[in-house]
Amino acid sequence: MKSMKKVGSILFFLVTFSVLSWASVKDTTSFQPKAIYGKEAQTIIAILNNNHYSKIKFNDSLSSAILDQYVQSLDGSKSFFLKSDIQSFEKYRTTLDDLTQLANVDPAYEIYKVFRRRFDERMSYITTHLVNEQFDFTIDEEYETNREKEPWAVNEQELNDVWRKNIKNQALSLKLSGKKPEEMSKVLAERYERMNKAMRQFNSEDVFNIYMNTITEAYDPHTSYFSPKAAEKFKEQMTLSLEGIGARLQTDNDYTKIAEIIPGGPADKSTILKANDRIIGVAQGLEGDMVDVIGWRIDDVVKLIKGPKGTTVRLSYLPGETGLTGSSKEITLVREKIKLEDQKAKKEIVPYKQGVKDLKMGVITIPSFYMDWEAYQKGDPDYTSTSGDVKKLIKELQADKVDGLIIDLRNNGGGSLAEAIDLTGLFIKNGPVVQVKNSANRIEVAKDDDPSVLFTGPLVVMTNRFSASASEIFAGAIQDYNRGVVVGESTYGKGTVQTVVDLKRFIQPTEGEEVGELKITFQKFYRVTGSSTQHKGVTPDVKLPSPFDEEEYGESANPSALPWDEIRSTLYEKTPIVNKQTLATLNKSYQDRVKSDVQLNKFISDTNEARRTMKETKVSLNEAKRKMEMEEAERKRANTSLGTKLGDKETGNVSTPGFKMDDAYLRESVLILSELIVQRVG
Repeated sequence: MKSMKKVGSILFFLVTFSVLSWASVKDTTSFQPKAIYGKEAQTIIAILNNNHYSKIKFNDSLSSAILDQYVQSLDGSKSFFLKSDIQSFEKYRTTLDDLTQLANVDPAYEIYKVFRRRFDERMSYITTHLVNEQFDFTIDEEYETNREKEPWAVNEQELNDVWRKNIKNQALSLKLSGKKPEEMSKVLAERYERMNKAMRQFNSEDVFNIYMNTITEAYDPHTSYFSPKAAEKFKEQMTLSLEGIGARLQTDNDYTKIAEIIPGGPADKSTILKANDRIIGVAQGLEGDMVDVIGWRIDDVVKLIKGPKGTTVRLSYLPGETGLTGSSKEITLVREKIKLEDQKAKKEIVPYKQGVKDLKMGVITIPSFYMDWEAYQKGDPDYTSTSGDVKKLIKELQADKVDGLIIDLRNNGGGSLAEAIDLTGLFIKNGPVVQVKNSANRIEVAKDDDPSVLFTGPLVVMTNRFSASASEIFAGAIQDYNRGVVVGESTYGKGTVQTVVDLKRFIQPTEGEEVGELKITFQKFYRVTGSSTQHKGVTPDVKLPSPFDEEEYGESANPSALPWDEIRSTLYEKTPIVNKQTLATLNKSYQDRVKSDVQLNKFISDTNEARRTMKETKVSLNEAKRKMEMEEAERKRANTSLGTKLGDKETGNVSTPGFKMDDAYLRESVLILSELIVQRVG
């Protein structure tokens, strides 16, 4: 290997990488649609046009949006296609609708063939030109990791420079993680060898799956197509039979990002991994080698992470709060089956001293709205459910003489609508809880029929950006009835309902053929006021600072999301517990704390910094600068006071000025609840 003279220059990639067998790459001419794909596409369009809630039709306008989205699905980082390729696809801009409805999906394959050709050219360029590249890490230049808004490269020279910076960035990250030049070479060589191998495994069904999901998601982000293979995976997820770490993953450029932590799983129990963390390496057992997974297909990353119950997996990850400039961390997890009981509601009592009075705050954390459907169908009166469990917990807290109650719905992605209704019924007299409107404009009002009220004391409901669906139904109803105070972040904004349609009902496949399934949005939720929970979600009565931009996280981040709207209010009887004056007083107290509360001010500052870090997508390719950025990011992370899960807090049974709690959101909720208690007593 050639010796290096410049500090920070490396010769990466083993020479052996140059002998990879590119001839083994699948000939793009072999990518042809099967006849059944055209039938499936034609049938799906007919179902969507007639039954989707939005009532939009697959026309020229939708065709144009689908073309852009399909290109982005193939090359979202704008690292393969040239501007001339994009221009050549213009002939399909207003014809995809006509062709698809004629059972013709050829454009998807023609565009994909161009992508595969460009991909092979890129891999060839890496082997023949970058194999002997010496990177000078003293040069002051940057790499844009999010190229979604960047222009398409005009020629190969521009694209070459994009890849030079990309690989230089990867090399610098490895160097700063302590890798020696030969180790870096090996990692990068294997990374692109795996990328090429994964692409060789891509088949005609995969192309159709991407194309059909581009079409379905143009109607709304929750409408999707499941290929026969994907349908089986979906059924596994619905039965919670997966064994792994309990996290939903998604692709974020070259990274695998945690999109959601599943309640009750190993990741959730660790309290360390968070949504937005990027997984960059996976190792098996306590001694296995850490396998670099940057640039991997998400399916392949999932295969590494999943495994038998009781086995150990180690993850290397970049914490979301420090972004791409932060240092990597490692965590060891033991795989488990995610069981219903792991997602059950839990309670805790938080002591708080209000003046001379000792208060007890009951906190019930609800990870999801669950019910044991099988036991319910069998007529078991003791079937497990959210409302049943919470009822027991409230009675236990009442026996402990709590002064008020906090319902924690943070990161609760929803679940059973019936359970959201029954849970609401524990706090209100009988009455409507949610309105449901279908694609035929028929409105049904779902009600709580039980006139009894289990808990009548002061109530706070905590939400964050990842409280969705059924969580929004409950929080919205509590707010509309003036029954309690919603505290935290605006919720996700998912106000739609889906159903799964087996395409075999409409298509009779011949022997050897299979058809998939369609998940379609057919209903929409509305609050008792008539306001939809779609898009806007539930706005808290007392809004706390959030690191998440509403335009980038949640329903509003999806261009095809159905819009917010409203229908006629239904008749319901508000309680006198919370009124405008109550909320004005609580918000004034919060603003006063902003001016004087040191802990709250630190939380606000940390939140703003996290928000800024998550928006930062450019990284320095200068080693000295990058080191400083990493050290600064790590320092800020160590001193952060962002909210954590219940159970990771330090509580102080002292007066307000010195009240300590690591979970900043819960701390504010306790303070707000204490004011509600005082107002009620007064």
